[in-house]
Amino acid sequence: MDVSQYLEIFIDESSEHIQTLSDCIMTLEQEPENKDTINEIFRAAHSLKGMAGTMGFKRMQHLTHDMENVFQEVRSDKIKVDSSMIDLLFKCLDAIDSYVENIKSTSDEGTDDNEVIIKELNDFIAKANGQPVSKQEKPQETVTEAKAQASSDTSQNVLDTFELTNNEKNLIDEAISSGLKIYGMTVTVANDCLLKAARAFLVFRAVEELGQILVYRPSSQDIEDEKFDLSFSFYVASGEAYDKLEHAASNVSEIDKVFGKEITEFHIEGEAEQTAQACEETQKAQEKKEEKAETAKTETAKPKASNDSQKKTVSHKKATTSRTVRVDIEKLDMLMNQVSELIIAKNSLVAMSSSDGENNNNQSFHEQIEYLERITTNLHESVMKVRMVPIESVTQKYPRMIRDLSRTLNKKMNLVITGEDTELDRTVVDQIGDPLQHLLRNSADHGLESNEVRLERGKPEVGTIFLNAYQEGNNVVIKVGDDGNGINTEAVKAKAIERGIVTAEQAENLSQKDIINFLFMPSFSMAKQITDISGRGVGLDVVKSGIEQLGGDVSVSTELGKGTTFTVRLPLTLAIIQALMVEIRDEIYAIALGSISNIEDIPVKDIKYVQAKEVIHLRGSVIPIIRLDKMLDIEPKEQEPDHLTVVIVQKGDQQAGLVVDNLIGQQEIVIKSLGKYINGNKLISGATILGDGDVALILDVNTLM
Repeated sequence: MDVSQYLEIFIDESSEHIQTLSDCIMTLEQEPENKDTINEIFRAAHSLKGMAGTMGFKRMQHLTHDMENVFQEVRSDKIKVDSSMIDLLFKCLDAIDSYVENIKSTSDEGTDDNEVIIKELNDFIAKANGQPVSKQEKPQETVTEAKAQASSDTSQNVLDTFELTNNEKNLIDEAISSGLKIYGMTVTVANDCLLKAARAFLVFRAVEELGQILVYRPSSQDIEDEKFDLSFSFYVASGEAYDKLEHAASNVSEIDKVFGKEITEFHIEGEAEQTAQACEETQKAQEKKEEKAETAKTETAKPKASNDSQKKTVSHKKATTSRTVRVDIEKLDMLMNQVSELIIAKNSLVAMSSSDGENNNNQSFHEQIEYLERITTNLHESVMKVRMVPIESVTQKYPRMIRDLSRTLNKKMNLVITGEDTELDRTVVDQIGDPLQHLLRNSADHGLESNEVRLERGKPEVGTIFLNAYQEGNNVVIKVGDDGNGINTEAVKAKAIERGIVTAEQAENLSQKDIINFLFMPSFSMAKQITDISGRGVGLDVVKSGIEQLGGDVSVSTELGKGTTFTVRLPLTLAIIQALMVEIRDEIYAIALGSISNIEDIPVKDIKYVQAKEVIHLRGSVIPIIRLDKMLDIEPKEQEPDHLTVVIVQKGDQQAGLVVDNLIGQQEIVIKSLGKYINGNKLISGATILGDGDVALILDVNTLM
């Protein structure tokens, strides 16, 4: 069976289980006696172990099994939850996550056995039970060796005492007469194997590549139903040497050992009753011993043995991940209904085009076009809803990060997340994680004061970091902040002067906003020393560039001694947007409607100059004028008109007026990437195809302000 076809599902579900474990362990640290949380942790760990075993990832399965043992001890009230145990469990989660990352990139878990962590887990359990590990290891090995020896003796006895039905004996006789050899094989699966039937099935498929299995003990149906302990036997007819058959069976994962030999004597039912009875008693005794050591069976469904399955292979190609979006079934129903309506409208158009009565036909045709437009718009909205996912998928990993930072920085802090059910386009959610992580780390390291300073200032000892998300029109706003020290603009100004970014004279005329903007410059850092957390100046510039690439912007509000808030504004989607189509000379351009505040008809005589730049005074605000023909390097008009059409755009609290020749109207456009065709001009964010087949460029107004 080729398990690589399930790799993407395994990766997605493993990531979910890891996140569930992380969340529950965080909860367990706060509520050590919460039985519901403990049970949820145990279920997630058990599922993760079962999945890893099914896929053949033994190292991941082993680590998760030992981690599950700790949860079992907690569940049984034999171990009390403390901070050292939580730290150890998080180390295990990091190791498991590392396995999953390796599987994502190489389809293989890697070679790290994490023996140190496994020893720590076993030592932790032994210490809690007052039993030193060193005394347990040797006896355990002796028991294992004794069991292996007993199993080997039993395997030989079983092969010698097969009782065959007449039909089975006839099959063997036919094979021998064809020149084939009959081999008896007994296969023993590993003690911790979760899906014994699946492993047996893989062994059968591997062996049948080299021969034909004629006899099963127990029966093939019993093996499929897992009605056997750890061993099963069979006779196989093959023209190959036994070594090849043994090698094929041994290569299946979770197979402990394979015993076999060529069979030359065969017994019909009833001929070896006494011998078989003795063998059965031996097997029963062995079963009783092994039942005591057997762990809980997995709840995973057992795959059926089928002749249609393929040969087991190992895929080394890179796995494609994050290609799935789980959606509410109601959203899919809405999508299907809209598609159905679209097909009906299309059929109406086809029918009318072939009917008679030109005048009536024209009127009906226009009505159907309008109907088709409504259905298409509804279809677009439904598709967008399917693409939307809550930002919780990104924010749920942050509480663990803040916990680790709290210990590293020796600061007490608490993360409060609200609005995690706010939805964003999947493509935006996938890319917003790193910028938000930088902002949270910045608040933890630079924003919050030390515990002592907070107490001196009369603040709570535990600092608060917050992340709040909400929808505002066609945008999603995410605010990240803290109740810490705030930004010392005088210190930032001094640092900028020290680095030669501005002179002391220029710095005197800078506004607070201009000074704060220095923090977003590459390699600019206020940290006094470089640490693992900060100091290299690669934080806020990454935030700004990452958010602007998504068509958003970031602004800062701060008050010294009170705290700082970063406000991130993002578009709901990057795929289809509402845009205002404008004309500059003979070219058509698109401006995102979400960026437009209003449109004005401005007399040329009302244009003023401030520091040699054109501005207009509009309803109490001074707004700079940007002539797009100059920005786009287009030939100027020979004669300037008396009035200018000005599109007022907004980015945060900044405004600018874009001068255009004509307004064409509002249109729903599909954003297409230009790739490397226009690399240097950041003003062009993409292109769209118009109804007549022409291409219109999309202007990114964020780069103009």
